Amino acid sequence: MSPHTTSTPRFLGAVRPDRTDWLELPPQRTSAGVARHAMRARLAAWQVPEEACGNAVLLVSELVTNAVLHTLSERILCGVQLMTDARFRLEVHDGDRTGRGIPDRCPGPDEENGRGLLLVREMAEAWGITRSTLTGGNAVWASLGTAL
Repeated sequence: MSPHTTSTPRFLGAVRPDRTDWLELPPQRTSAGVARHAMRARLAAWQVPEEACGNAVLLVSELVTNAVLHTLSERILCGVQLMTDARFRLEVHDGDRTGRGIPDRCPGPDEENGRGLLLVREMAEAWGITRSTLTGGNAVWASLGTAL
């Protein structure tokens, strides 16, 4: 499976495809880089300021990496929606149907991994985890402002 933009208009209940973009990714380590590139391109096209774009790129990279490393997904959906001129929302859907959710980690100072959700907590205006109606797995979302 190769990464490609999907035409699913159900993102967050949105009916405005001009303000919504989806990317379907294979469960491979290289998918985080593809997601970063696609996110930067989409937000730049929407003229989101560079600092907010950089934050979104970092968060989507962390969320896609978590989905790749910690789930048995056949595919990962990565979406972004421009909610208003001042706010947008990211979502990453995995295919983990175990229902176990996402573990809460508190990495030690010498650990190299385990800080993805800590970054999301610190950088997002709001965030959460729910079951995905698109994949049956987890849907991790984060809302960010375009002006920082």
